[in-house]
Amino acid sequence: QVKLVESGGGLVQAGGSLRLTCTASTDAGYYFDHYIMAWFRQAPGKEREFVASIQRTGVETLYSDSVKGRFTIFRTNTGKTVWLQMTSLQPEDTAVYYCAAGHVFIPNSDSYVSWGQGTQVTVSS
Repeated sequence: QVKLVESGGGLVQAGGSLRLTCTASTDAGYYFDHYIMAWFRQAPGKEREFVASIQRTGVETLYSDSVKGRFTIFRTNTGKTVWLQMTSLQPEDTAVYYCAAGHVFIPNSDSYVSWGQGTQVTVSS
């Protein structure tokens, strides 16, 4: 399997930027470049929602309408890392952000098989 650890969350004022990092480690027989990678987020009292995903070679990406144009997802398979660059942050972006790995390029949390522990992003107005 693949184990994921997020970092980079914190407190930022509206209009600011943050870069989240997800680092992966794989067991023998598992390969990071075989996984679709994604970011989800969950705010208190709300459902977990899709943010962005990236195909295993990095050439295709998908974004939710709420973040498109503001967030960018990147990956390096050599370094087994995926990033979420967030700009123009707004208070409604406040949530715990989770890195996820899966096998299907679909913005549905049920299709992902490995999850990080989450990192808190708080945006003040």
